[in-house]
Amino acid sequence: MVEEKENIQFELTNELIEQVQQLIVENNDKELRALMLDFHHADIAEILDELDLEEAVYIIKLLDSETTSDILMELDEDIRENVLKNLSSKEIAEEIEELDTDDAADMIAELPEDRQEDVISQIEDQEHKAEIQELLAYDEDTAGGLMAKELVKVYETWTVAGCMRRIRGQAKDVTRVHSIYVVDKEDKLIGRLSLKDLITAKSEQKIADIAKDNVDFVNVNEDAEEVAKVMQKYDLEAIPVVDDNQILLGRITIDDIVDVIKEEAEKDYQLAAGITQDVEADDSIVQLTRARLPWLFLGLVGGVGAFLIMEGFQGVFEKYAELFFFTPLIAAMAGNVGVQSSAIIVQGLANDDVKGSVNKRLIKEMFLAALNGVILALFLFLFVWIYKNDMQTALAISASLVAVIIVAGLIGTFIPLFLDKRGIDPAIATGPFITTSNDIFGILIYFWIAKLILNI
Repeated sequence: MVEEKENIQFELTNELIEQVQQLIVENNDKELRALMLDFHHADIAEILDELDLEEAVYIIKLLDSETTSDILMELDEDIRENVLKNLSSKEIAEEIEELDTDDAADMIAELPEDRQEDVISQIEDQEHKAEIQELLAYDEDTAGGLMAKELVKVYETWTVAGCMRRIRGQAKDVTRVHSIYVVDKEDKLIGRLSLKDLITAKSEQKIADIAKDNVDFVNVNEDAEEVAKVMQKYDLEAIPVVDDNQILLGRITIDDIVDVIKEEAEKDYQLAAGITQDVEADDSIVQLTRARLPWLFLGLVGGVGAFLIMEGFQGVFEKYAELFFFTPLIAAMAGNVGVQSSAIIVQGLANDDVKGSVNKRLIKEMFLAALNGVILALFLFLFVWIYKNDMQTALAISASLVAVIIVAGLIGTFIPLFLDKRGIDPAIATGPFITTSNDIFGILIYFWIAKLILNI
């Protein structure tokens, strides 16, 4: 009876890190190599993230390129950049030769331009080299920048038997065969096959007779986010990429799209938090300051604006001082409602769910905000009336709250829709931009309505 190997989840511990570091100090390459090969390449990358640069480079040089190429792609981008600086052009080229073309192009693109040429010149596989150079010509945020050249392609005129023989040679270079793409004699994409279609067909049948012509594809110049939407909508694991003449160029797989979605989510999260550049916690103080300061400055300007508005209503405070103490509540409600409204719209735009008339969307948001505002205002009215025993003041504050919430909801809905129409990332609307603008409008509306109701 064969004993099954227990599947144990990898856990990075201090003891493991210390063990690896000790083996490096002892130059015990044999035991260190044996230890590393027990782990998945993603787990080894996690270990290397915890080591210093010299130790990480030691392990990369110790293991074979077939293993380390995958490890390098799993490393944090900054760590990978530093590791590559400590490898020769020949060593990097050896890593490149083990990678799929899309990953290879990504790794080379991270190198300085002068070093890129040197590394490319060291690649021995001429076909691999040419394909990488082709991919490097595309913008990284397009389908061309995402695609890999590795795929299984068959011609419509082949028989099933002939096709089976030929695809064996192609498939050895493809990590995972999602679909088989059918092209005509000019290499134009005309259909697709599944492995099931091919296996169950008769040997003498022509590929054209069993191919499905309803194949989804994207243009090589399509924006990466649009590619992600297409793959998400049709639940695709891979999608072929064509040029303007429908010539099949490559394919994009789901793992690349997951990276796009993750990067976009991180960017939107930072924009929503008021960070204008793509930064990480480990970046320098100068980089972090440059990313944060613009929106903090906007908040400062908004605060000054709120001060000037309040100063203009100084006479209101003199007669009804209690209005001053409700100012933070009004400002907070305006900011919160605005962020809620904009977040829903931004999410809908990202998922391509926001359709139809802008006016209808604004009317719907106005009624929603009015309903929420009335419910909240009733509670606030009762509180102020009971606490202060002043119905007129309670009415002024609660009525102001309803108006502020309606306006905040409209602003939170309109701004991201407006930015999207202008080609600006609407995620920027969910951050300090909305909060600050709604604070100012909220305070202005609050005192104006209160002054009107109280006859000041």
